[in-house]
Parts: sequence; C-alpha cells; structure tokens
Amino acid sequence: MAKDQLPQSAHGRPSPRTVLERLATGAGRAARITHTEHLPPRAGRHADWPDQIRPEVLNAIRTAGIERPWEHQALTAGHAMRGQSVVVATGTASGKSLAYLAPVLSALLDGSEAPNGRGATALYLAPTKALAADQRRAVAALARPLGSAIRPALYDGDTPFEEREWVRQYATYVLTNPDMLHRGILPAHARWASYLRRLRYVVIDECHTYRGVFGSHVAQVLRRLRRLCAHYGADPVFVLASATAADPAAAAGRLTGVQVVEVTDDASPRGELAFALWEPPMTELSGEHGAPVRRTATAECADLLTDLVVQGTRTVAFVRSRRAAELIALIAQEKLAAVDPSLPARGRRLPRRLPRRGAPRPRTRPALGPAPRSGLHLRPGTGRRRLRARRRPARRLSRNPRLHVAAGGPRRARGTGRARHPRGP
Repeated sequence: MAKDQLPQSAHGRPSPRTVLERLATGAGRAARITHTEHLPPRAGRHADWPDQIRPEVLNAIRTAGIERPWEHQALTAGHAMRGQSVVVATGTASGKSLAYLAPVLSALLDGSEAPNGRGATALYLAPTKALAADQRRAVAALARPLGSAIRPALYDGDTPFEEREWVRQYATYVLTNPDMLHRGILPAHARWASYLRRLRYVVIDECHTYRGVFGSHVAQVLRRLRRLCAHYGADPVFVLASATAADPAAAAGRLTGVQVVEVTDDASPRGELAFALWEPPMTELSGEHGAPVRRTATAECADLLTDLVVQGTRTVAFVRSRRAAELIALIAQEKLAAVDPSLPARGRRLPRRLPRRGAPRPRTRPALGPAPRSGLHLRPGTGRRRLRARRRPARRLSRNPRLHVAAGGPRRARGTGRARHPRGP
C-alpha cells in the first residue's frame, strides 16, 4: 500500500481551530463551549483494483481523473467481485460510490456480451428520488467511455409511463427507491422477469436511514426481492454504503437477511477537523416552578451562522425540521442585512417551483451559509434537487407498525367517511 501526502488546505483559508477561536471571542461565548476535540490531517492510502475488474472500466475511471483507488475502495470492490455481500461505512466524501460502481460496471460490461445484450443487471436503491437522480448522472458520466453497454435509468414516480416499458426491457442499471420497488416492481415481477433473472448486484445507499418501523418494512421488501430473485434463478450480491452506521455489519445483516462483511477503515485523505459541543446560555426567563430557561438552539444557531458568513466561512447549519431551517435562514438574513446589505443576497430562497428533471437550471452562485434539514444529506450540486424532492414526496412506505408493509396507509374513499387500506401486491 502506498501513502499520499497530507491534503493541502486552500490558499488563505483559515484552519478549523482558527475558526473556532474566532467564534469563541464574543462576550460570554467561551463558556458556551463545553467540549472540544481536534483531529489532525490524515494522509490517504492507495491500493490496486482487484484483477477481476475489466480493463475498460479501469480506463473509464482513469478518464474521470482517478488513477488509483483508496484502500477501502479496493477492499469493497474485492469482496463484491468474490460474491460476498459487503457494507462500506467510511466518512463523507470518501469515495464510497466508486467502491461499488467499479464491480457493478464490470459485471454489466460482462453481461453486454450476451446475445441479448443484457446478460447482467444491477439495482440501486436510494432513500430519496433526488439522490437516485444524482447517482444516475454520476453513473452516466463515468460510464460514457463504455458506450451503450451500460444503460442506467431511473424508475420512480417521475418516470413517464412511456419510458417504463423501455426500462423493464433494456435498462441494465435501474435506480429507484424502496417505495417504488415495493409498489411498482415486485408486484409486477412477471413483467420484470428478464431483469430479475439476471440481477447480479443490489446497491443500497445511505443504508443507515432504514431503521425503526420504516426499516423493518424495507427489510421485508428486500426479503421479498430475494425470494423473487431465487424464483427466477438469481442470487444477487448486496453492496451497502453508509457514513454514519455504528455497527455496519450487524445492521446491514438485519436489513438484508444475508451475512455481510464490513469495511470501516477509511483510507481517504482528510484535512484538519475540530469538534465543539456548544451549549446555549441561560436567559432571564423562568419556566415551570421557576426553572431556568436556556436560549433556543435555533436563535443560537442563527447567530453562529451569521458570524461565520461574515467571516467568509462556507457553512452548513443542519436542523431537524423545515420550519427551523426557514427560521434560521430568515434570522441570519436579517442580521446580515444589518452588517452589509449585500450579504443576504448570497442566501436567497429557492423559487417555489423548481425545474423538473432534465430542464435547464438557472446559474446561481454557491451559498455561503445554507440551513437545510438534516435528512437532505447535501452533496455538491444536489441541494436544489433535494429540496424539490421534499416539496413533492413520493408515496412512502408506512411508518405505522399497524399497517405492516402496506404503502400509503389507510385512505378514505371519495364521498364516504370510511377508511380503506390499499391492496397488497
């Protein structure tokens, strides 16, 4: 294994330690920091791709500017190529997508040599339509040198009906979500027989989102997928990815029902990190029985976001609800306007109606301080699409334990007050 040099910070960008020190210089702010932890920069460790990866795929990866993989990417690809289900749980932006795309593209390229041109297929599951659309663009760009041998396609609620038949018959890499798998693919498995019969890989991205009652429903859907694949003579390999799984192998095994190998040693380079636990101060108000009341986390977060934007530090404030995100954005804009009227222009709200898939998007400057919901999982170039997905949610698998795996929950018939449950597939 070879080692890279330590990652270099951008010219003129302050270190995380310096940014934290600046935040703590305000009146009484130093006492609000209850704990700090500093992690030094980390060098990356390279490895070689497994020998089973097709040379055409390796050339396509090099064309994308990637000469050699990180160690965890090579390990993940090796497990997948040997037919072992694997979960890669490394940090954000550590290259998890390439870890599963290399074996998937290699298998699909092998399948393209079959007489019908589709001797192998793969399935990608994402928790949101926006993430699936983002991955489809990434796959199309990476596989462009491979020509028509790789045919990625989206299959979700936004897919036109005239395109769905083409996806069933010709697509080799179908990107969808658990809800569409449950409602649109598995009930019509006879029409998907040629696809399921050749299914080689099932990729489950952001697998940590499938927990609780919702996770148990998705687990049952995946078990039904495995039974149908066995019925048609296929035994797909599961490849899961997550950045926040505590016990990845056990969690992935419970979700899929198969034995899963974990890859957790992150070999990608990383810059300096600084963690700080920030506690809002007490206010003069009193609560029940005279209990002291702290300042709200929303107001405190808006102040920190304002200070960081004024300093020119690119910041993301993650919150738990849309209401809190909008409130933080409004408070920060008002405070920035008092400092410099030109600053709030960098944080303008998105238009109410965002462009549909495939439509040209207006060019905008990157925001210095977005405040999204934590569930958006922002990635470069996908924030706009993710907000749109939240405005128009797809039909979700029920989170009510009484409804089991029936999607959508009880609905009321028109003109009556009686609730009816959707038919199961």
